[in-house]
Amino acid sequence: MSISTTNPSTGLVEKTFDPYSPEETEQRVARAHDAVDRLRRTSFTQRAAWMCATADLLESELELVAPLLTTEMGKTLESARAEVRKCVASMRFYARHAHRFLADELLADPGAVGASRALARYEPLGVVLAVMPWNYPLWQVVRFAAPALMAGNAGLLKHASNVPQAALYLDTLFTRGGFPQGSFSTLLISARDVEGVLADRRVKAVTLTGSEGAGRAVAAVAGRHTKKAVLELGGSDPFIVMPSADVAHAARVGALARTSNNGQSCIAAKRFLVHDAVYDRFVAAFVEQMAALTVGDPMETSTDVGPIATQGGRTDLVELVEDAVGKGARVLTGGVVPDGPGWFYPPTVLEGVTPAMRLHSEEAFGPVATVYRVRDTDDAVVLANSTTYGLSSSVWTEDADEQRRFTSDLEVGAVFVNGMSVSYPQLPFGGVKDSGYGRELSAAGIREFCNLKTIWQA
Repeated sequence: MSISTTNPSTGLVEKTFDPYSPEETEQRVARAHDAVDRLRRTSFTQRAAWMCATADLLESELELVAPLLTTEMGKTLESARAEVRKCVASMRFYARHAHRFLADELLADPGAVGASRALARYEPLGVVLAVMPWNYPLWQVVRFAAPALMAGNAGLLKHASNVPQAALYLDTLFTRGGFPQGSFSTLLISARDVEGVLADRRVKAVTLTGSEGAGRAVAAVAGRHTKKAVLELGGSDPFIVMPSADVAHAARVGALARTSNNGQSCIAAKRFLVHDAVYDRFVAAFVEQMAALTVGDPMETSTDVGPIATQGGRTDLVELVEDAVGKGARVLTGGVVPDGPGWFYPPTVLEGVTPAMRLHSEEAFGPVATVYRVRDTDDAVVLANSTTYGLSSSVWTEDADEQRRFTSDLEVGAVFVNGMSVSYPQLPFGGVKDSGYGRELSAAGIREFCNLKTIWQA
């Protein structure tokens, strides 16, 4: 097993780490279990103070952490800085609101159930294992860790093997902010070791962001051991443009929505469904925007799109495009692997994609967009829902009836009207169908790893 930092801009291995021994893993699980008892006895005020101190610490180390994220997974430096800032904001959000999200809920009419007092109380589950991906090395973790710790849980992190330095930075961050030892720990272990950790009776739940295969495997283990699981397994999000939309603006936002984080985002717009009346105008503007983006060194401020994070990831992307082209799809821009080191791939737009092509049904995890012509609202809804995924969506229309139709009938976890899909700590995040189940962020996210206890008093 390789746990290493391989710079995707050069393809060169920069650091290698040994996986933890079974003994080291056991010690970390034990410390997390011990930390739960201490965390349960602390107040929201105390945990909020620790969380704010952690946020301040991360903010002060932004220029240390951001280049690390760029080196490990290839996101642009400004994107990495934005990721750090988003983590800081999320920590402060939960520090402010956790007590309200988890406050006792009094039953309005306790007499109806024969009680003088009845309420529902949220209590922490205990140790929660997080299996996280590489595309947002800090944000994916913090959006779990901030609510979990504020609820009084302890966290164990099994991070992707290609971002070990981000994982090790997170390993000490929360304890440096004041949380008790063991409250949050990184496990440098292989994917095959996850089952043993999850099976441990001291671990009460699991959250995973990753592929369908990884999600099904982890969910199967959690099911065998009757443990709570939250899964976010990617998406193939539709970006729908109707005649009443500001087409030029939608094209500009669409290019950003497809190439943000080098196109490696679960909620990136991937399928562009455009009404026949504005199809030619939108596609011309969209292709122009995509072709104008600068691909290059992610450390340079002039770069818009950096490399794909892994060699295998670029290979998968190339194979999807080649399969589509070989079966008749047309490349409107991009589609050619550049010469030179690193795992770069240009912003690419294809039209004429059919169900016979893999690109029609599989998630393209990189800056590759497909454009489809639709006749009307019905056609757009059917095509949008034809995928097995159901994470998020973006619809562009000023027509109130069309807005109601899309927000009602799209089979997704979120609909953004006249805006780009983005995750915010204030909004519930998650999907349906093969995009997984459960929710992160907002009040829903912090409650996922709590026991909702009913209290009845005569």
